[in-house]
Amino acid sequence: MKDITVSVSKTYQVKIGSGLLRSLGAEVTSLCKASTAAIISDSNVWPLYGKAAEESLTSAGLKVISYVFPAGEDSKNGRVYLEILNFLAQNKLTRSDCIVALGGGVVGDMTGFVAATYLRGIAYIQVPTTLLAAVDSSVGGKTAIDLDAGKNLAGAFYQPSLVLCDLDTLSTLPEDIFRDGCAEVIKYGILYDKELFALLAKDGLNFPREAVISRCVELKRDVVTDDEFDTGARMRLNLGHTVGHGVEAGSHYTVSHGKAVAIGTAIVTRAAEKYGICDRKTKEQILAILALFGLPTATALTADQLYLSALSDKKRSSGSVNLIIPETIGCCRIAPTPTHDVKSFIQAGL
Repeated sequence: MKDITVSVSKTYQVKIGSGLLRSLGAEVTSLCKASTAAIISDSNVWPLYGKAAEESLTSAGLKVISYVFPAGEDSKNGRVYLEILNFLAQNKLTRSDCIVALGGGVVGDMTGFVAATYLRGIAYIQVPTTLLAAVDSSVGGKTAIDLDAGKNLAGAFYQPSLVLCDLDTLSTLPEDIFRDGCAEVIKYGILYDKELFALLAKDGLNFPREAVISRCVELKRDVVTDDEFDTGARMRLNLGHTVGHGVEAGSHYTVSHGKAVAIGTAIVTRAAEKYGICDRKTKEQILAILALFGLPTATALTADQLYLSALSDKKRSSGSVNLIIPETIGCCRIAPTPTHDVKSFIQAGL
């Protein structure tokens, strides 16, 4: 098992290994004085791991309540968010109790925002069950729901009390969903670690899971420690996301987050070569690794459509959008780009 400490406004552990779901109850009782644990999950994950989570919590002497919502990005909205808050209030969950996010990125984002706002803040534990959530969204305290105007536009920075990553839960992931998470894994190699990138390019989907997930979490830990509230260096983690969120929205979320990030990464990389920011070799390496993992690199959406979405990006300032652009493997720049130039940059990458 790998145990990684994240020391920010709250210090917590990220535990990565097999069989960890069995220890969930013991972990909760060691972290807080909860008498009740509320599990928030979705309709895909609950049938697989809900019973195991419940049994672990009840065996530790906790009362368990659960709320399960329909799986998918469409549920990450204000209506479901308020339904969960009302559910917790009706069940009289107190500030000394605990919430467990059992699922992937949507569950983690939603549960974190609920935890941040219910009774002005309640302890919560992330139990990521997808690769994407394990390496990225469960760590760092970003919580959010989507608004009609765009993705993740209402939320809070609110750190979990623990991240418990049971590698056994990844064994039930459909390969297509596992590939989604690989887009975020590849992102870390492009951003920070050419050795990680080389390992992924060599092993493809057969990469060593504990070692690679741990490395991604360590990199995320370092970034979050340096910039918890996403005002500087942490913006680099947005590689592929500004355009990728436009791909998601333009497809009405039929294109998954990981695939959209892969497309966004490919678009900014092709544009970076045309603008002389990265060389042809770097572009070809990035496009090749995305293809190796079976991830898409193109979209039928137009530059106009993607540009309109970019204008709703969270990292937009009054007159510019912060694009994250590859220079070489292991090094990307934050490029404040005037809004009137963003469309032409996207067009160059299509």
